[in-house]
Amino acid sequence: MKAYLSRRYHLSASHRLHAEGLSDEVNRETYGKCNNPYGHGHNYVVQVTVSGSIDPETGMVVNLAELDGFAQKRVVSQFDHTNLNLAEEFRQLVPTTENFAVVLQRIFAEFGAAKVEHVHVEETGNNSFEYAGEALPQVGRW
Repeated sequence: MKAYLSRRYHLSASHRLHAEGLSDEVNRETYGKCNNPYGHGHNYVVQVTVSGSIDPETGMVVNLAELDGFAQKRVVSQFDHTNLNLAEEFRQLVPTTENFAVVLQRIFAEFGAAKVEHVHVEETGNNSFEYAGEALPQVGRW
């Protein structure tokens, strides 16, 4: 039997959408106000969904304390109140929320106590992004 658990985490981070391979004019046209040289910030809601068998002894798919500890150490403490453009993960990658979802899914995939099904990132009340680990074209060093 396979069951699913979704857990939400909150963090605030800033970013500037700017592709080094594009001219300043094309960056402004492509990213609009998100290309502001000073960046801008979001209060992100990151939701990870994991799956697995229900442990007959605990009745759980995964120990929430373990998942929360992993998320705190590898996601929240790494990205909360930071500029995503300065993070190692975005050295060769534009820190769009689409790419942020990919980065977060790859981090959560290292959790190991349950299978990561997908990561959902809410950027604003109108924008949310989801990534389930499908193959993507290689970008930067990935």
